[in-house]
Amino acid sequence: MEKITIKSWALDDRPREKLVSKGKVSLSDAELIAILLGSGNRQESAVALAKRILQSANGNINQLARFSLEKLTFFKGIGNAKAIAIITALELGKRRQLETTLEKPKVNSSKDVFNIMQPVIGDIEHEEFWVLFLNNSNKVIAKSQISKGGLTATIVDVRLLFKKALEFASVAIIVCHNHPSGKLQPSTADKQLTQKIKKAGVTLDIKLLDHIIITEKAYFSFSDEGSL
Repeated sequence: MEKITIKSWALDDRPREKLVSKGKVSLSDAELIAILLGSGNRQESAVALAKRILQSANGNINQLARFSLEKLTFFKGIGNAKAIAIITALELGKRRQLETTLEKPKVNSSKDVFNIMQPVIGDIEHEEFWVLFLNNSNKVIAKSQISKGGLTATIVDVRLLFKKALEFASVAIIVCHNHPSGKLQPSTADKQLTQKIKKAGVTLDIKLLDHIIITEKAYFSFSDEGSL
């Protein structure tokens, strides 16, 4: 019994033809992945296989992007070439998101910060602490990783943070870090660090505008919550 290929499907069921006739936005995530696969296995079509792979990632593309080569090739019908195609496509998507942050956007809200930093630290499995350096128009001059830690904590050198702020001649900063656990509430250490940074900024006339805790799908803003 041969593999079920896309060419053998009814015309209306072919995702490549659907993309051409109806546009890319008409395709589901599974159909897009099916195009990458090209064929399924002897028991299921490429779309059915793609749906099963997505289901194993709880239907979440970001979670699928974390799958290793070994995890993808565990699925029947997925060899190294197809697994590499999926990994490559998802990595390109992530890099496209990251490139939008190179345009020195203006920060008007905590949501803007989340949109900038979620692609960077929202789905990683260890804590990282980053700083956005802003000019007097609230435009992002630069962003920099200050520290990288373990699953539950990272150590921040406030002196290094403000050394960089002075180098960029920034008048304000926004600090942010991720919680791999998915919990949004700040810890006691998070609160203490926020106040430490705020006080140091007062001395140097560099204002701390916010501290954002980022998870894969949501964020906590010290400023929005009146905790700054």
